[in-house]
Amino acid sequence: MAEEVQKHSVHTLVFRSLKRTHDMFVADNSKPIPLDEESHKVKMAVKLRTEYGSVLHMPTLKENLREKGGPNTGDPYGPKQYSGNQGQEVEYMVTGTHPYPSGPGVALTADTKVQRMPSESAAQSLAVALPASQSRLDANRTAAGVGDIYRHAGISERSQPPGMSVSMVEAGANKNSALMPKKAPTMPKPQWHPPWKLYRVISGHLGWVRCIAVEPGNQWFVTGSADRTIKIWDLASGKLKLSLTGHISTVRGVIVSARSPYLFSCGEDKQVKCWDLEYNKVIRHYHGHLSAVYGLDLHPTIDVLVTCSRDSTARIWDVRTKASVHTLSGHTNAVATVKCQAAEPQIITGSHDTTIRLWDLVAGKTRVTLTNHKKSVRAVVLHPRHYTFASGSPDNIKQWKFPDGNFIQNLSGHNAIINTLAVNSDGVLVSGADNGTMHLWDWRTGYNFQRVHAAVQPGSLDSESGIFACVFDQSESRLLMAGADKTIKVYKEDDTAS
Repeated sequence: MAEEVQKHSVHTLVFRSLKRTHDMFVADNSKPIPLDEESHKVKMAVKLRTEYGSVLHMPTLKENLREKGGPNTGDPYGPKQYSGNQGQEVEYMVTGTHPYPSGPGVALTADTKVQRMPSESAAQSLAVALPASQSRLDANRTAAGVGDIYRHAGISERSQPPGMSVSMVEAGANKNSALMPKKAPTMPKPQWHPPWKLYRVISGHLGWVRCIAVEPGNQWFVTGSADRTIKIWDLASGKLKLSLTGHISTVRGVIVSARSPYLFSCGEDKQVKCWDLEYNKVIRHYHGHLSAVYGLDLHPTIDVLVTCSRDSTARIWDVRTKASVHTLSGHTNAVATVKCQAAEPQIITGSHDTTIRLWDLVAGKTRVTLTNHKKSVRAVVLHPRHYTFASGSPDNIKQWKFPDGNFIQNLSGHNAIINTLAVNSDGVLVSGADNGTMHLWDWRTGYNFQRVHAAVQPGSLDSESGIFACVFDQSESRLLMAGADKTIKVYKEDDTAS
């Protein structure tokens, strides 16, 4: 017979339960641990040495302190002389307070006052003393100082109000900035852009319009579709000029060369074709991709074509010889978009593996991998003037700086699968999504100044409102958009808006 469970009174059981609960919650790990004086002293000493080591040797300017009203207002450490400086004569360097380049000066006294701009007290708060050797180094320095750069840019050297001054101390390789209290950051004011309005809808394709490109002369544009055709349209009138057949599956990418009379196309049939527009015939095929080819771009200065594919690679082709120069492997999923530029890094790819890669064209290797996105990157666009680019993903649109892919900012709010991005020289960024929404942003500030959800072409389903590609024409006054309702929509700026 099983041993009977010992019976306890309710009182005992409640207390045991309370004890268990107490034991469970008594260790509150979020409580701050008591401050250990010894460790705190060590920490502060290390912090002083690493962050302020280059200024600890500096003497206190007694003339300044007298004018400011005692030692306590200017220097929290009082008029203490640090041992590194005792017994040697000190030269003074005055930076950032005068319109000529920094050079060795003399100690500030009543006789040799700094040329003051914009105010006496602010100028004196910027007077920085350096040891003799450092001041000589600085005098021989060839690089432009901060002041010189500002002067060349035509900006006044000190635009902050007095009291918000920044003392820059340069010593050896260290550059430390001691910041006085400053104003809270404010949202930069976005540039005003007129809204864009739909003014033409061009129909003619029998399937989704997947890609679009404008020729360099701005006379016509070309579209590729799921109906396996490539169509060339007159840009001014919107009339069909020509249809090209040859692909046996959806055409996913088209681009017109500025260097030769060629049109390049790629599709889900794994083919990359070069069309001669004088004969309207295919003159070259580029064989090598193992799966659907999703995008292509031409190098702006050399005869090189870059394609990206569902086989997780991008390939670089010599346009003339049809040779595959490099296979750019490294992505772990389909490569959705590829862009080329003349400056390094010359190739940028975005992939369904959520990464963006910046490639070294000569070596055929990855320079940088950007892993900030959490979802597929289907669109990348390069700014035509700045050395920056943007990438689009369902989680965010992100802006980056070349050459190392330093992150600039997020453009949040377009919560959809972003298929395409376009940007013009005025700083209007357009994002087009799978659900048919188009958002327009100010590039510099990331302000979303317009949202458009275009009506679906009559006869199409609401679900077929997706935007697959958008591009500005060469004059940047027209925005062409290719969609799932088999049409090309043309937008222009609304001149009547103010």
